[in-house]
Amino acid sequence: MNPRERGLTLNVNVLNLGIHTASWRRSSEAPAAFTDPDYYVRMARIAERGALDALFLADGPALRDHPALRPSQALEPSVILASVAAETEHLGLIGTLSSTFNDPVELAHRLLSLDELSGGRCAWNVVTTYSEAAGGNFGLDDLPDRSSRYRRAAEFVDVVLALWRDAAAGAGGIDHRGEFFAVTGALPQGPSPQGYPLLVQAGGSPQGRELAGRVADAVFSAELDLDAGLEHYRLVKDAAAAHGRGRDAVRILPGLITTIGSSRAEAERRYEEQNALLPADHDVQRLSQTLGADLSGLPLDEPIPARLLGAAPDSVGSLGFRESVVRLVTRRGLTLRQTLREFSGSGHRVIVGSPVD
Repeated sequence: MNPRERGLTLNVNVLNLGIHTASWRRSSEAPAAFTDPDYYVRMARIAERGALDALFLADGPALRDHPALRPSQALEPSVILASVAAETEHLGLIGTLSSTFNDPVELAHRLLSLDELSGGRCAWNVVTTYSEAAGGNFGLDDLPDRSSRYRRAAEFVDVVLALWRDAAAGAGGIDHRGEFFAVTGALPQGPSPQGYPLLVQAGGSPQGRELAGRVADAVFSAELDLDAGLEHYRLVKDAAAAHGRGRDAVRILPGLITTIGSSRAEAERRYEEQNALLPADHDVQRLSQTLGADLSGLPLDEPIPARLLGAAPDSVGSLGFRESVVRLVTRRGLTLRQTLREFSGSGHRVIVGSPVD
């Protein structure tokens, strides 16, 4: 799972029983299958048999979706990946862990242990978290603003990398004093077969690209059209070069959401049947959350007002997802109805069709 090797990198992102909010209602799996480690093992074996590079697991430290709409993601990624590691040989293991609501020493120990047990197949997907539910879980009345979250993330990554590199070199410990962390000491372990885990970064904000260019091996990106994808690619590569790294040091991993059928007509039918299972206002609410603006009551067949597509409020969780949607809407002049068709609840490209389309 070395992103420095040339060629296309293909991963599978296993989100519960599917990324679509209603996918669990049409799945052949039991609604609670995502709480069974064997479910992920079966998905991983299929991915490995298909020569995919890695299993990717998203996560958040709070209940995200209302339980009345869909079962919640419940299992912590590093626990799932430990089960998968024991049942696979070559598949990479990418786990999402927040730099906002974790401790760098504990996280460094946990992931380096997983990297050792898996034979050097682990990667950490670094994210920041803006979530009132998560803040409540951790006793925060006021959530940190975007600038604070990314300053903490940058220092968090520095501490983790320092601990991993110290373990690899057997140097005897680090002495770090920073804005958010004070760490003196060493991890109780040596290097993994690959030295230490790879770093993946998921974020399309300027701060996210800066962090990715400085330290990441790969970036999980959200782009809805080719022009936006090329722009994001250039900005990340420029950031890597600005930090003295080669432009090929960072791989770009764009997200893709698929609904597949034996024919395009069958795929379209499946997609529409899933959408019909959702509450009437579901997609509008999800898009409102992504944009940080209330879209309820807007005419479906008119463009989204420009005033709602301006500067992002700090309450927006993913600036990258928001920018992806805003670019698509403004470049193509989409109506609200057309935007909802393209959106699907995230900033990733949606493709509906057959394997030959």
